[in-house]
Amino acid sequence: MTQSLTPRVEAVFWFLLTVTGYFLLASLSLHATKGADNIAAVWPPSGYFLALLILMPASARISAFAGMATASLGANLYGGAPLASCLAFTFSNGCEAALALWILRRREPDELSFMVPRSVVSFCIAALTASIVSAAIAWALTGRGTDFFLSWLTTVLLGMLIVTPPVVMLARMVGTSAMANATMRMKAEAAAILTVTGLVTILSFSQAQFPITFLPCIAVIAAAYRLGPFGAAAGMLIVTIIASLLTGQGYGPIAAIEGVQKTRVLFLQFYLLTLLFTTLPLASLLIGRQRLAKRVEQSNRWLLQAEAAALVGHWRVDLVTWTITWSDQSYRVHGLEPGAPVDVDYSVRQYVAEDRRAVRKILADAVRTGEPFEFQGRILRTDGEIRHVKSHGSIEIGRGGKAVGIFGTVQDVTETVENARILEAARSAAERVANTDMLTGLPNRRHTLAFLERALAGAREHGAPLAVAIFDIDHFKRINDTHGHATGDQVIRRVALRARAALRDEDMVGRIGGEEFVCILQRSSAQSAEIVAERVRKAVEAGTAAEDDLPDATISVGLAVYDGEADVEELLHRADKALYVAKREGRNRLRSAA
Repeated sequence: MTQSLTPRVEAVFWFLLTVTGYFLLASLSLHATKGADNIAAVWPPSGYFLALLILMPASARISAFAGMATASLGANLYGGAPLASCLAFTFSNGCEAALALWILRRREPDELSFMVPRSVVSFCIAALTASIVSAAIAWALTGRGTDFFLSWLTTVLLGMLIVTPPVVMLARMVGTSAMANATMRMKAEAAAILTVTGLVTILSFSQAQFPITFLPCIAVIAAAYRLGPFGAAAGMLIVTIIASLLTGQGYGPIAAIEGVQKTRVLFLQFYLLTLLFTTLPLASLLIGRQRLAKRVEQSNRWLLQAEAAALVGHWRVDLVTWTITWSDQSYRVHGLEPGAPVDVDYSVRQYVAEDRRAVRKILADAVRTGEPFEFQGRILRTDGEIRHVKSHGSIEIGRGGKAVGIFGTVQDVTETVENARILEAARSAAERVANTDMLTGLPNRRHTLAFLERALAGAREHGAPLAVAIFDIDHFKRINDTHGHATGDQVIRRVALRARAALRDEDMVGRIGGEEFVCILQRSSAQSAEIVAERVRKAVEAGTAAEDDLPDATISVGLAVYDGEADVEELLHRADKALYVAKREGRNRLRSAA
């Protein structure tokens, strides 16, 4: 507010502002409505000075206290009080301001805001505590009676509670350009409301025929509702000024009360306190509710945006009325316009027949157990498109432990499912490529040996018979040298096809290198293994005659039956030794390992 001033000029500024305002308010109060012991019904200077202390920088407070002391002494002397009383009053008012400021700084280390209910409570505690201490000091210094103590307490308390909030809020609105940023319509509405508040108060307190002191209450509540805490504080200040002036001049229903002046003053103070503690907290609560409503609105907006971005909607089933509520995104997931009428049965019927029964069972089990649930299924939308959806949810338990509702989310995971299917297909294709011999289409060496490892483990664990046959093409080097490598490759492919066709479904043949192959014969005794291996040899030999454009080819086979070997290498080594025997004995024959 005065940041552009030098410290010395700033101190002078606050000194003059304090002296001028405090003296005017004190003089006006002393010559307006007066109560017992010549103490005003409301003491606005206390509220005005506390507001300045809240607004000013800490460096200017000493000069402000000096200004307050000067103005207080001058006003009280001008009002006809003895010098001793003037000094006592000034000291008491100074102590009350210092104490109130100290309490506020302890309870509200950040900026005091009358928009926050907690800050309003802190302000009221500070004002009440400071008023009690101030009244006690003045009472002790002057030696007057209990009535003086109570009168001082109420007048000072009212002064701080009524004057400080509007002064602080108005100064901050001016300092933050909030006033300048307000539209003309807002300013006109505020002026109209406060003017009506003043007129209603004049009407209520300028006559005593009709007891309509409740009308200003309505006006201040309306100001609080439309203008917030500032409206409540400003309206309260207007009512206080008008009611005090008119009552002091002998007008209105309070002035018409029979009894001593002290009774009228106390009743006016009671009226103002009641009005104050009704409107100011109400205004803070209204602001809090408005802020909460804005946060809820913002949260709902963010929720809708998040649901739209993630393709996730939410739904709730009321188990009491058997109705369902969908969010807008839930409608979109199901291919419907938001707001279209839906019911619980329709929601379940949208699932395809294969998934519908599972969904019903999952929901029924969740209601019965009260446990959270999750399911995924396919829905058939009204446009004929099938979409994959995933739902998570929980059960709402009411009084008595009974399920009263189901809350859940629904997410369109079609793209995720399709991507997973594509990735799985790609993985399977890559695995096939990694495990397949590109020339023959048979399992390659890595896949064949891995299959044999599993078969050997099964045979060792369950005692199932197992045999391995190794074969290679006879005189294959001669075929390559005579007919070329392309023809050699065709011969290898032909041998692979014949061998695979001759095996049983549970058997496997793989190429482990060059012209060498391995047959894994599962659940085969020695005799049945020899029969299958011999059938493979004969199938290859018979195939040569049917292929006139390729050279003849035969195979030599070495067979080994599992006999407790420790590993695959040992079993293959036995089969390989049998293969060499077959080759030494003339090729195109089968030999079994000993």
